Amino acid sequence: MPNQFVVPQFIDAEDKIFGPVTARQFIILLVTFLFVFLLFRLLSFTYFMLLGVPSIMIGGVVAFVKINGAPFHYFILNIIQTLKKPRLRVWSREYSDSELKELLKTIPVPPSTHFARKQFTGSSRLQELSLVVNTGGVYKPEE
Repeated sequence: MPNQFVVPQFIDAEDKIFGPVTARQFIILLVTFLFVFLLFRLLSFTYFMLLGVPSIMIGGVVAFVKINGAPFHYFILNIIQTLKKPRLRVWSREYSDSELKELLKTIPVPPSTHFARKQFTGSSRLQELSLVVNTGGVYKPEE
């Protein structure tokens, strides 16, 4: 009897701790609300509203929004990585005057307008091809 192994299912699903909230989302929200609480204690109400409301909105976006199935903070990290070190390499070769003159001298050959007509395959030829396909190449037609 062969060995049977249990294959884990849903390995990309995060563990939920409070209803639909995952541990990652809870930590992000906890840090956000601690930051907002510090703003509330240190600043006047006007400055608190100017900085606290956008902070809560940004924390909510980072915690709950997904882009292409990945958490938003991965998206932010990918943007930073792309801006620091882009992977697209563009080679811009500058031609010298002599190379440009040589390139202008060569005249491209126009494409041929003559089209070869294919021969009509009769029904017997189609039947032979069908038989070759149906038999998996075992049948060899006489040619």
